Amino acid sequence: MIVNGRKYFKPSKEARFLSLLDSLAWDTGLSQQELGRRTHLSGAMANQYLKKMRDMDFIRFEPVNGKSFRYVLTPAGEEERRSMFATYSSEIVRIYTALKDSIKKRMDALREKGTTKISLFGASETCEVVLSAIGDAPFQVVAVLDNDPEKHGKLFHGHVVSPPHVLETVSCQAVVVTSFGQQREIYEQLASYDKDFEVVRL
Repeated sequence: MIVNGRKYFKPSKEARFLSLLDSLAWDTGLSQQELGRRTHLSGAMANQYLKKMRDMDFIRFEPVNGKSFRYVLTPAGEEERRSMFATYSSEIVRIYTALKDSIKKRMDALREKGTTKISLFGASETCEVVLSAIGDAPFQVVAVLDNDPEKHGKLFHGHVVSPPHVLETVSCQAVVVTSFGQQREIYEQLASYDKDFEVVRL
């Protein structure tokens, strides 16, 4: 559940707690070391959280041998996991909604200029959010592009993914870079095309 490498949404103590409960909900045979690996916690930190959970009657320590235990979620622990997961999911939905609203404003600015025929470059999760943000707005997506040959010819939310050179044959007013991770590279790549379209970065 915890994603490493985050700058703006770093894991909190509550997120680590939920991650451990969630891991135990699906696999009670995990060792302390494996739990730490899955939740990106050190052995010492995982041990500290597990002892706290035991003290709160959220888990039981069941001896496997003289040196190790299996950790079993109690009914109280499962109830706590469900409650925490509901709050966590609600926060994720609010973040997703805020991202969609931000992208929608960017796309609305294009529409207000009369730009409606667009291509999307980057068949990724960001592209999925852009398609969702567009909704019923009067945009015509003439192409979904990607540099990855393994994606070419495959369907992406109703659109066939094409290689970038398709831009030489389609008519569009703007190419929206739908990859947060490779915005600069794609922008520079698009600058080499001798076509009359606007390159839009989100």
